[in-house]
Amino acid sequence: MDDIESGVVLAINHDGDGIVKTGKTAFVPGVLTGEAIRYRRTRRHRQHDEAQLVEVVTPAADRVSPPCPHFGVCGGCALQHLAPAAQLASKGAELADSLERIGRVTPQEWLAPLEGPAWNYRRRARLSARFVRKKGRSLVGFRERSAPYVAEIESCRVLAAPLDTLVTPLSALLTDLSIRERVPQVEVSVGDRATAVILRVLSPPSAADLDAIRAFGAAHAVVMYLQPGGLDTVAPLDGAPAALDYALPDFDLRLAFEPIDFIQVNSVVNQALVSRAVRLLDAGPTDRVLDLYCGLGNFTLALARRAGEVVGVEGDAGLIARARQNATRNAIDNAQFHVGNLAAEDVASSRWWAEGFSHVLIDPPRAGAREVLPAIAHLAPRRILYVSCHPGTLARDLGILVHEHGYALKAAGVLDMFPHTTHVESMALLEAIHDTSRP
Repeated sequence: MDDIESGVVLAINHDGDGIVKTGKTAFVPGVLTGEAIRYRRTRRHRQHDEAQLVEVVTPAADRVSPPCPHFGVCGGCALQHLAPAAQLASKGAELADSLERIGRVTPQEWLAPLEGPAWNYRRRARLSARFVRKKGRSLVGFRERSAPYVAEIESCRVLAAPLDTLVTPLSALLTDLSIRERVPQVEVSVGDRATAVILRVLSPPSAADLDAIRAFGAAHAVVMYLQPGGLDTVAPLDGAPAALDYALPDFDLRLAFEPIDFIQVNSVVNQALVSRAVRLLDAGPTDRVLDLYCGLGNFTLALARRAGEVVGVEGDAGLIARARQNATRNAIDNAQFHVGNLAAEDVASSRWWAEGFSHVLIDPPRAGAREVLPAIAHLAPRRILYVSCHPGTLARDLGILVHEHGYALKAAGVLDMFPHTTHVESMALLEAIHDTSRP
């Protein structure tokens, strides 16, 4: 192996690795900005090297002892060694840097960060599974941080209960199945009142396997699903689906969802996010709101409690069906939902688009909403609220709206949807510069 080197960590990259430049740049996991460290290069590349931490010579003031015994091997978390408050500050700094560097914009106001519990927050997860012959058992968990293997863990402190304690029982269940080498994935979903566990099965389970899976569900009070093919094959083992739902108490709402549906993974932060979004958008009884990438109605139905009318648009027909059902379930009659491919279709030609909107909310995937921005600007809404899971594409899109379409960036801030990870979730409020009807 290469000799041990010394250096100072200049910054942390998007994967949570420290950047050290002693000669060719080296990426070192498990370190923090400003720390003096000793490290060993383990893998060489043309532009940079991967390295392994040997010793932290001078620790950062915000360094803490990771409470999870699997941290450093398991790839589910990257920042457990950084104090939660410092994690949030780092994410805020990344957002500010992206807005200035990419979008050339600065908000008039920085919103206070939204945060929730640092542990047991994750109510949706896709876990890998693999039977390892040398260990004589199946492993269930996230991938290792620096290798394509399933991390060997016994529990997971970021998963919401009861999932946090089900890792070892799930490992035992899969180990005993006749198809143990044909179960590559376990997907889990936690609602307020039920939990679903989906086993991806590449071969049909035997009768004994089905009995074991059924017994596991009964013993741990979870509803077991099988997925023999694509997502359309996901079905409960015994025909009775899990009654998955979650509440938005500020709006007297309860939203139902399917085990494979997209939902915001952090229940507490999601509640705070929706409440802040509705407050910032400030739509009243005479306003018409457009909610793009609306999913199953997370923002749409809350907005409908305040606005005159809300229209939600989403490319996934299944999510739109659930959104309509949620509107009916919550006795909301001023929200309508439409299926629309916002990245490819000319949505501006749709009948519901032509009726006009005073306010717009956007919650796009990581790629952002560049394709639909000209159509949004043509609507000339008074306010636009942008919720983002990627600071780079958010900054790009905000720059377009500010520099090309006459909007001012009124406010922006981060929310800690994924504590102990490098994911940066944020929101931004824009107002039309020419509009004087609102404060």
